[in-house]
Amino acid sequence: MVFGGGLLAGAMNALAGGGSFVTLPVLIAAGLPSVQANASSTVALFPGGLASAWTYRDGLRPVGKVRLQVLLPITLLGGMGGAFLLLRTAARTFDHLLPWLLLLATLALTFGRPLGEALRRRWNIRPWAVLMAQFVLGIYGGYFGGAVGIMMMAVWGLLDSCELKALNPPRTLLVSAANLMAVATFIVARAVHWPETLVMLVAAALGGYGGAHLGRRAPARVVRAGTLLLTAGITLAFFLRASGK
Repeated sequence: MVFGGGLLAGAMNALAGGGSFVTLPVLIAAGLPSVQANASSTVALFPGGLASAWTYRDGLRPVGKVRLQVLLPITLLGGMGGAFLLLRTAARTFDHLLPWLLLLATLALTFGRPLGEALRRRWNIRPWAVLMAQFVLGIYGGYFGGAVGIMMMAVWGLLDSCELKALNPPRTLLVSAANLMAVATFIVARAVHWPETLVMLVAAALGGYGGAHLGRRAPARVVRAGTLLLTAGITLAFFLRASGK
């Protein structure tokens, strides 16, 4: 089950994102407490995100007038803060927060890009506001991280009028930065269940490789529809799980 979940999550991240929607419930179903499951999920998916960031390295660019040299340390600090916050959260509290975090991530996956485009047509925000938002997104990335890349691009869209594809390289770098601090914090705090994590890590790498090849052939609308249907179903299942406690 853990290996299959890693395969599917790796493929999802390569196609449209949302892999943590699979890894987290699978690890919880495997018997891990929710906080440790979230930490282990972050570690398992981190190498795939790092590989994507390396692949995009030639396309790194500023976001509007804000340089990556400024955004990067802010994201690192936010990621560390979010990881510490997660480790300080009681498992019962996180169980109640989890459905709402999943709902937020689902809404970001569904409406993040069109919302960013619509807001950009009406407003432009100043660089200092982007830096504040980036710090908050770094915290969210370290704490939970679902769809954080989509959220970053929605915020950046208010500052930068370039095509969304041009924002993919800085997005992958900064998501990896937030996850790097979270991974380091979780490992030092011994919050990672290694047997399940290592199995899922290998499977996610294989799934990411296969998903990248599948993405060249599968229609984008089909991939997006399947991703949104799966994430919405998992979110609903966690609301039902929380209401049953």
